[in-house]
Amino acid sequence: MTYKTVLLHIDDSAGRAARIEAAASIAQACGGHLTGVALTGVSRLLYQNQPDLDADPNLSLHLNFLRERATHALDGFEAQVRAAGVASFEQRVLDDEAAGGISLLARYADLVVISQYNAKDKSPSVMRDFPAYVLLHSGRPVLIVPYAPPPLLAPPAAARNVLISWNASKEASRAVSAALPLLQRAGQVHVAIFDAQVHAAEHGEQPGTELTHYLARHGVEVRLHLLDGGGVRRGDIGEALLSQAADLSADLLVMGAYGHSRLRETILGGVTRTILQSMTIPVLMAH
Repeated sequence: MTYKTVLLHIDDSAGRAARIEAAASIAQACGGHLTGVALTGVSRLLYQNQPDLDADPNLSLHLNFLRERATHALDGFEAQVRAAGVASFEQRVLDDEAAGGISLLARYADLVVISQYNAKDKSPSVMRDFPAYVLLHSGRPVLIVPYAPPPLLAPPAAARNVLISWNASKEASRAVSAALPLLQRAGQVHVAIFDAQVHAAEHGEQPGTELTHYLARHGVEVRLHLLDGGGVRRGDIGEALLSQAADLSADLLVMGAYGHSRLRETILGGVTRTILQSMTIPVLMAH
């Protein structure tokens, strides 16, 4: 397995360069194609209902402004990915709102790369629930890059220490499988299991053993950490997970994303919500 098509969301937020670097490192390492997409923020549904939007002079003026802003967000993309050694790439401006547009395009990609939401530096085209929406609706693994990564953090394709959060759920299983191209390149892979006795039926008699064997067959050796969550709330497990990542000097976290959507409302599990709010290293999630 590898990533032959990497989809990258681009906007004019401050985390753009770090996001491009992360996506470019993966595309270069995997010999994949990188597609950088900037969106205008105008929903495709509006075009479906009013196909002659550009015929209205006032609307046309506003649409042109939005397209120019999206085009400007792509400035420097080509130079940065060429410098990273990416052989195959393209950039696109798309008339759509960010969450829905990226989620649809993701169906034709192996991996999606986006940024953590930053309320202090938000893009006008990106809603607060953008990362959660893409996680729940894209049907693809999503790499989320922190908006303020540590300066010496290795790019995901060169991660030195990877931490897997394992609870034997189907979401965690999908995340581990999706992360294999990165796990196989990592220097060290750690598996953290909190309160294994809570999910004893899923973990089996020896928690983590089956996962260790599975990864070993893919050439990935792991160190297993059985941790006592002390019966804390699920959101606090997220904080404990981030603390464990810091203790291990991890530069990538792999985990399942938990939640559901009710119309446009996105309802996340406590651990997922905590990680999305407080992460300081890239997180690869799958739902």
